[in-house]
Amino acid sequence: MVHLVDKLNLWHRLPVFLGLLYLGARRHLHQQYNLINVGRTSTDVTLNRAVGKYNNDPFKEGGGSEFPFFGRNMMPVDQHEKLKKPDPMVVATKLLARRNFIDTGKQFNMIAASWIQFMIHDWIDHLEDTEQIELRAPEEVASDCPLKSFKFFKTEQTPTGLCDIKIGHLNMRTPQWDGSAIYGSNPEVSKKVRTFKDGKLKLSENGLLEQDENGKIISGDVRNTWAGLLSLQALFVQEHNLVCDTLKKEYPELKDEDLYRHAKLVTSAVIAKIHTIDWTVELLNTDTLLAGMRTNWYGLLGKKFKDTFGHVGGSILGGYVGMKKPEDHGVPYSLTEEFTSVYRMHQLLPDTLQLRNIDATPGLNKSLPLTNEIPMEDLIGGKGKENLSRIGFTKQMVSMGHQASGALQLWNYPIWMRDLIAQDVDGTDRPHHIDLAALEIYRDRERSVARYNEFRRRMLQIPITKWEDLTDDEEAIKTLHEVYGDDVEKLDLLVGMSAEKKIKGFAISETAFFIFLIMASRRLEADKFFTSYYNDETYTKKGLEWVNTTESLKDVLDRHYPEMTEKWMNSNSAFSVWDSSPEPHNPIPLYFRVPRT
Repeated sequence: MVHLVDKLNLWHRLPVFLGLLYLGARRHLHQQYNLINVGRTSTDVTLNRAVGKYNNDPFKEGGGSEFPFFGRNMMPVDQHEKLKKPDPMVVATKLLARRNFIDTGKQFNMIAASWIQFMIHDWIDHLEDTEQIELRAPEEVASDCPLKSFKFFKTEQTPTGLCDIKIGHLNMRTPQWDGSAIYGSNPEVSKKVRTFKDGKLKLSENGLLEQDENGKIISGDVRNTWAGLLSLQALFVQEHNLVCDTLKKEYPELKDEDLYRHAKLVTSAVIAKIHTIDWTVELLNTDTLLAGMRTNWYGLLGKKFKDTFGHVGGSILGGYVGMKKPEDHGVPYSLTEEFTSVYRMHQLLPDTLQLRNIDATPGLNKSLPLTNEIPMEDLIGGKGKENLSRIGFTKQMVSMGHQASGALQLWNYPIWMRDLIAQDVDGTDRPHHIDLAALEIYRDRERSVARYNEFRRRMLQIPITKWEDLTDDEEAIKTLHEVYGDDVEKLDLLVGMSAEKKIKGFAISETAFFIFLIMASRRLEADKFFTSYYNDETYTKKGLEWVNTTESLKDVLDRHYPEMTEKWMNSNSAFSVWDSSPEPHNPIPLYFRVPRT
């Protein structure tokens, strides 16, 4: 049935309820065929989500711990004989490098671009080897490459102890939604960010992240930051501290450790909810995905029913949140190599940040005039920290809200990221600059992620047979032929997803979306803190009320900066461009709507 609908290119044009049936059927298939364990598991029990091993699934080692294996959505495809075929710097130069900035219109703004980095710093970071590799630009593209060569560390290869997948890669971050971008992924960092008073986290008086005696940012994750990410980290430290104040007022008997743990659970759940029913809804801007993402959280019966009667029925009627027990479909929870690959979204970043004049009187749709533009190179790393201090939280956030992000397309990868200073885990700059566009091509091959066509086959999608199946753009077809010849099987995943014709309303490719389809559900249903432990006892009654009444990033901004959205945001969501017109009310019930063509 799924294959028939795919052949007709039909699912996203069906009425919402039929579209949900298709997605439910496809997700069921992926749960059967596209969840593969990598690495051993063993039994242990703990209920501690603060930090450290066994901190999520109480019956399986490593499910929410630091340094678990990356899982797989498909068996690895060894490419070690093809790591430079075609050369990654040729691919990056001819097919990815930005010519002119292409934006997403009003759909997705720079807060949305910053948000996904905020999530990535919560979820994934591969452990590296100590051995370095060097890539050199071939003569045919050398003159167009910002770096003629660059060095980087291999991904560490670790024996899994399994027969079918002998080698795997370790994740330095905890893969659950545990807010590790602000809390840290290990006890050492967790202690560093805490005040140990009333459960709170460290925050400077200007509302930004505190710095240590060496001028380094104090936060759960300080690697490869920029001003947008630092702003979101600071906002959710404020959120955590406000939750602590609220819980202390409601439950004066709670001590520092209890306040910290309850507030961490509440804040992490707020982050997860915003990503599920706010950020993703703007990324996949269709009625079908609006219904689908809300169903993940609330179930088909909806928010009003769940608020009134609680979780009723299984995941379909009541949603994943509040289920009686976690569900991992027989495969221990992890984030996957393929998940990492489809979240390569650096095209979202522009060349400059457009600062707005927040002292001016807002114009039509609460628009604001520009004051100046800052190159993105000056907003990353140490420079970014210093410039954010000068700009201030409010101006930074409002400016990002009013600026569209880049589109995930060919020829839109930022040139400044092809001569980038990478950082170590502690935020120290590395001596060697990298070409990130070329490196991302290399990483997928190195980690045995299938190339585009084989990736689609293994995700039960129809493969392409010629370049014209992928795109109508004649220049793209010509360049693809120049780089890959007639062999569509050589096409790299990142290039294919960038070239692919997009579904109307989708900011990402359908190929990437089907990984989202299975993993977005899995992050909720496999987590006991969103299922069996999503209750008053774990979160406190007041804490659970806090999560249940938060519906969007706008709600969080309104708690801390109530004047911000009132004065400068015209859009429905904080993740769409703020001077866009809000969506008009649609009287047709959501499940009965027909997609716009």
